[in-house]
Amino acid sequence: MTHKGSMKPVKKKKSEEPELEPLCCCEYIDRNGEKNHVAACLCDCQDLDEGCDRWITCKSLQPETCERIMDTISDRLRIPWLRGAKKVNISIIPPLVLLPVFLHVASWHFLLGVVVLTSLPVLALWYYYLTHRRKEQTLFFLSLGLFSLGYMYYVFLQEVVPKGRVGPVQLAVLTCGLFLILLALHRAKKNPGYLSIPASSDRSLSSSQLECLNRKGQEKTKGFPGADTSGSLNNRTVKDDPKGSSRLPAGSPTKVKEDWCAKCQLVRPARAWHCRICGICVRRMDHHCVWINSCVGESNHQAFILALLIFLLTSVYGITLTLDTICRDRSVFTALFYCPGVYANYSSALSFTCVWYSVIVTAGMAYIFLIQLINISYNVTEREVQQALRQKTGRRLLCGLIVDTGQYNRGFLRNWHQFSTLGTRAFHHPAEDIV
Repeated sequence: MTHKGSMKPVKKKKSEEPELEPLCCCEYIDRNGEKNHVAACLCDCQDLDEGCDRWITCKSLQPETCERIMDTISDRLRIPWLRGAKKVNISIIPPLVLLPVFLHVASWHFLLGVVVLTSLPVLALWYYYLTHRRKEQTLFFLSLGLFSLGYMYYVFLQEVVPKGRVGPVQLAVLTCGLFLILLALHRAKKNPGYLSIPASSDRSLSSSQLECLNRKGQEKTKGFPGADTSGSLNNRTVKDDPKGSSRLPAGSPTKVKEDWCAKCQLVRPARAWHCRICGICVRRMDHHCVWINSCVGESNHQAFILALLIFLLTSVYGITLTLDTICRDRSVFTALFYCPGVYANYSSALSFTCVWYSVIVTAGMAYIFLIQLINISYNVTEREVQQALRQKTGRRLLCGLIVDTGQYNRGFLRNWHQFSTLGTRAFHHPAEDIV
């Protein structure tokens, strides 16, 4: 009897096994934990039906309803894949559709080109501030950047190369530049220097230890000019520790160089910061770059600068080749503003429109590159610059283009030497070494 009673749960377990059947290529588990099918993407969506009804009757939609509709669309937008349909990020799609449409429309007439090429940066900035205000990650700008590279190269091969003015060596150089950009972007998207979150509770600070750390840190900061007790950048000493790997005993004055992150539950080293978009602390964080959908920090800052430099050189070279082909016997600068007959045929008009689109993007990237060079020369990060401007603690030069906090500046050559050695040495500041 006992043996039979013990066999009953086994039979029940076997009866539950068919529920764990593998998914086919078109099936997936939705956000409600239920099995669904790609073919049923437009079925059973009350929020979408309500939104369409209100739109037809010219009634306004509540923001909560719009968010639920977008969540439903992003959850059901999938492509068939092995062992279940894969989710597609909806922010990838708009650049793939809108960019070719806008560029083709802009190539119809000069005035249309002015309107479209002026509106594109405005729309991009509007979307940037929209997502940045909500602290949301988006693949829109990464998709826009990669697709722009690919589409400009496609137009160059289809419309410019057949005219016979571009030689094989010039085409090879441009192609190599494109591949180098992709390699640099791939390297820049790797780990920017994330701080590892303690896995066990013994690595985190207790409430009494944290209170003691905050109280002593506030006492130590009283002796520093412009010190703030809010755990910000000014809690740290004026000079950075070049080694950065020394253990800090309890009660040490250099403890104010550290910063406790309540979200990651760890002690940050100097110049590290918590990214609210990525949701994790980054060593020597410069900024969160939407073009690579990642932070720029200690481990990938050099690759980010290299990607910008290669992009600028490749873009200027491609613009020069295109203008030399469609506007012959004119200098590049003159052809950019005066190229008679360029709208006579559709091929040259599309090429000229793509040139101006590339010029706008290149000008924006050149500005970012210039700001980065200035910050590196003064050994400041973009986050430190923004914080110094808010607190009015930095020295502004050239109408605010240069902001020198004076906190880590060691001279031009030493600043660039320090930047060239970023990520070459391991820095460890575990919480248990500080408390």
